[in-house]
Amino acid sequence: MIPLIEATDLTMRFGGIVAVRGLDLAVQPGELVGMIGPNGSGKTTTINMLTGHLKPAGGRIFVSGRRADGLEASAFAALRVGRTFQITQLFNRMSVLENMLVPGLARPHSTRPAATRAARRHLDFLGLAALETLQAKNLSGGQQKLLEFGRALMLDPDILFLDEPFAGVNPVLRDEIIALIQTLHAQGRTFVIVDHDIQALQRLVKRMVVMARGQKIADGPVDEVRNDQEVLRAYAGV
Repeated sequence: MIPLIEATDLTMRFGGIVAVRGLDLAVQPGELVGMIGPNGSGKTTTINMLTGHLKPAGGRIFVSGRRADGLEASAFAALRVGRTFQITQLFNRMSVLENMLVPGLARPHSTRPAATRAARRHLDFLGLAALETLQAKNLSGGQQKLLEFGRALMLDPDILFLDEPFAGVNPVLRDEIIALIQTLHAQGRTFVIVDHDIQALQRLVKRMVVMARGQKIADGPVDEVRNDQEVLRAYAGV
């Protein structure tokens, strides 16, 4: 089976700082992968490279077998790689529906009626249908995360990277987001989820990747990873 995303010897430098060093990672269709690690361990930098928002200093990236390192973020999106951001990236003065239409109308051969139907279908799924005329700036923080999630779904991605989807949301909304991810995964969507909420991730994923000091230090089943001594030393300070 060809991985949806595969990185080999991936490296990123910022001046003299090596943020990610020699990362090998492959995500197969249908997987639900969690990624954890201390602050500054290279998680978001990794996502940025794997979605075209940063060009790696070294290594290779393949999307469904196609060489992709060096491509722009728009090219990754066209290859059906989606992502959300740690800090939401919305058009604050546009309505909820208009925010959804921006990525929807960017797809090849899209039409406004079809994009509007898709947007309303996703908004209904996310529980935001009643808010479609509201400006994005007037949404709560949690609702803004849901809207960004919906914008990513408008690209109909094969694989979706979520960067801290549970950060700053209340427990009720966190459980709702978990249920949404589970539903989409059951429908065949592939996810890589970065978050500090390890308990939430443990409820969701079967495979966990652990980063520390810019390197992958563990990758495997959740029960195996959480008992790994190197993980305990790097992440929990044991």
